[in-house]
Amino acid sequence: MTKKTIAALTDKDLLGKRVLVRVDFNVPLDQQQHITDDTRIRAALPTINYLRERGARVILCSHLGRPFQKDKTTGAVRLVKEGNSLAPVAARLGELLGTSVAFAPDCIGQEAAQVVQGLANGQVALLENVRFHAEEEANDPEFAQKLASLADLYVNDAFGTAHRAHASTEGVTRYLKPAVAGFLIEKELQYLQGAIDNPRRPLAAIIGGSKVSSKIGVIEALLDKVDKLILGGGMIFTFYQAQGLGVGKSLVETDKLDLAQALLAKAQARGVELLLPTDVVVADKFAPDAQAQTVPVTAIPPDWMGLDIGPASVAQIQERLQGCQTVVWNGPMGVFEFERFAVGTRAVAETLAKLTDQGCTTIIGGGDSVAAVEQAGLAARMSHISTGGGASLELLEGKVLPGIAALEEA
Repeated sequence: MTKKTIAALTDKDLLGKRVLVRVDFNVPLDQQQHITDDTRIRAALPTINYLRERGARVILCSHLGRPFQKDKTTGAVRLVKEGNSLAPVAARLGELLGTSVAFAPDCIGQEAAQVVQGLANGQVALLENVRFHAEEEANDPEFAQKLASLADLYVNDAFGTAHRAHASTEGVTRYLKPAVAGFLIEKELQYLQGAIDNPRRPLAAIIGGSKVSSKIGVIEALLDKVDKLILGGGMIFTFYQAQGLGVGKSLVETDKLDLAQALLAKAQARGVELLLPTDVVVADKFAPDAQAQTVPVTAIPPDWMGLDIGPASVAQIQERLQGCQTVVWNGPMGVFEFERFAVGTRAVAETLAKLTDQGCTTIIGGGDSVAAVEQAGLAARMSHISTGGGASLELLEGKVLPGIAALEEA
């Protein structure tokens, strides 16, 4: 860990101080504005409680959703506050902390300042959605300065937005010192960066998802790091077509066929074992009630499409992962939103849970793979579940994350 964390701050540094904490409270809400998954709120509790216990006045800020929405007819952009307010989050956070959480109806200005002024030592306030201001995503210096003016020091614990140079993740660090990492960011870096820079070997990566294009960077980066690379999801059909196989109506990125061939050649040149599924579950349409059958990848019917990996592929993955000491997984094996095409993804989740029990370090790298693990009820059995989809991918690619780069060095 090369960045300074809140653990490096003394009790004297924190007592009575106003601490602006960037958290990732971008949680899913239903039509009634009830939180359907509070994982991200719970992930921030260690940092919040650490600051409270040391008498800090904790000021939390976050985004929620995409409040600026483009009208499909006119193309005009408008601010939609309804359904994007953090008020329900303040209520849930209060329940989890066992204390009331003050809620500011804005994140800057007079109303925010009044709520912050009313905080006693150890108390917590949550500011309204920072993305209600267009200046947040534009990383506007004046907006960042207004946000910073509420506090004495800054803690970033929002790993899920660390790959964005926004006002609340990067801009405020120019006006608030010290600017340090919270416990969640520290944990994410230890696992994700540690897995890539200093892994226990053999190191395997499982990369799924629908498109090669969204995973090119991470596949290329991993080919320089891993011992085994297992591919699944819709992207495999681009690789099959690149090898001259018929894929029926399966998803193919025809402009990425040359790239797929190049990646296969690079794996061979690097001595990386690259594993593609040997059988797939095909369907006659893209629907939960589609007719389905399992076929070898060499025999996909012309009018059918592949929506999951088959049982032989699952067995092959299980066999190849035996003995691995570190496994990183990002992306589902099939269309896991449809129950009958979630079998492959769930089998991989169960395999990783068993490997964790045997002492393997298992890291679920954000996004849909996290949802799949949680749906299967296996999250607690993994070594680490990342809270950031895009951020974890960029970290695995070896990219610099602006929200982390802006923090002070240890």
